[in-house]
Amino acid sequence: MVLVELLSGIRGLVKVKHKADIDSAVFKLHYQLTSTMLFCFCLLVTTNSLVGDPINCLHSDHPMLQHKVVNTYCWIHTTFTLPKYINKGYGRGTGVLYPGVGPYNPSDTKVHHAYYQWVPFVLFLQGLLFYTPHWLWKTWEGGKLDSIVMGLSLPVMQRDARQEKIHLLADYLHASIHYHNFYAIKFFLCELLNLANTIFNIWFMNKFLGGMFLTYGIDVLYFTETNQEDRTDPMIVVFPRVTKCSFNMFGPSGSIETHDLMCVLALNVINEKVYVFLWFWFVTLASISFLALCYRILVFCVPAIRSGLLQKRARLRYKTGLEAIGKKLQVGDFFLLYLLSKNVELIAFSSLMEELSSRLARRPVHPDLEVSLPMPPPERFHLINENA
Repeated sequence: MVLVELLSGIRGLVKVKHKADIDSAVFKLHYQLTSTMLFCFCLLVTTNSLVGDPINCLHSDHPMLQHKVVNTYCWIHTTFTLPKYINKGYGRGTGVLYPGVGPYNPSDTKVHHAYYQWVPFVLFLQGLLFYTPHWLWKTWEGGKLDSIVMGLSLPVMQRDARQEKIHLLADYLHASIHYHNFYAIKFFLCELLNLANTIFNIWFMNKFLGGMFLTYGIDVLYFTETNQEDRTDPMIVVFPRVTKCSFNMFGPSGSIETHDLMCVLALNVINEKVYVFLWFWFVTLASISFLALCYRILVFCVPAIRSGLLQKRARLRYKTGLEAIGKKLQVGDFFLLYLLSKNVELIAFSSLMEELSSRLARRPVHPDLEVSLPMPPPERFHLINENA
């Protein structure tokens, strides 16, 4: 039942909601796709540790060494590997059973591995981090776009009702011109936060894995192209499948006995695959987010690009139809119109752009619109402005 509830919660992140589209496709890669993947990986790692044994340690037949006690002790107090045996040949005649595992002296350098206890928590935290910018933008947006669309996203609507809503929406846009810049700035800050969050997660995972995550994916690719006998698998170095554990206990005379154990970490078979995928995905996501941010800056800074995008969205035949919009609209006005173009049906948006352009140019409205659009009562117009 718990597994079903978790899957139901994850499904809520990716299901299509019939509300206004208030962000971009790149934005959705962060809070829908990436967050969902991280939560699924967290669920996978957690389920694997609950169903099977995450660690199994081989010990002698000492009457005081109980299997469950030894496994629990080594899981809690961490295991370790020996760097001097990482890149050495192993097998018969070498004295090394496995990379990083071999006889050792107390003076040898040890690399302790405790991260596997925290992997599920870290993945869950990362999922929340990637969802945070969307939550912040959704809070700042406050349902504004959904309130001013007024059902114009429906492809089938009576002509009079459509033209009346277009008229009311044009009234609101014309009356609130140049008042949407802060609205666009908040969205830009959330896009910038998406990029910063991706870079931060790469840095954070590198710290979490002992400084070996930055080149993890490159090392794995390089390993696949070389002779495996000449080089140790980097996935085994970062996520060792066999480690050592020192278990201390009192002997019959009261002296301290140290038992040298070899432990198998079956959970790392899953962890190594998860983090290889995350390395490639985060690098790709950071690149896409950076390009999207550059594109957003370019659009915001060049009025001609903004005018061309609105013309393409509205499918207007004549470029002169948007002359006034290209000259008089600011960044915030363009951004609101761009979001409207994603939520308003094509014919309705084209009519809206023509009417808004006519009003900004101070020329009479198109005859068809002038005949079919009755002037709304003043109190209704004020109501629309208040709801928006």
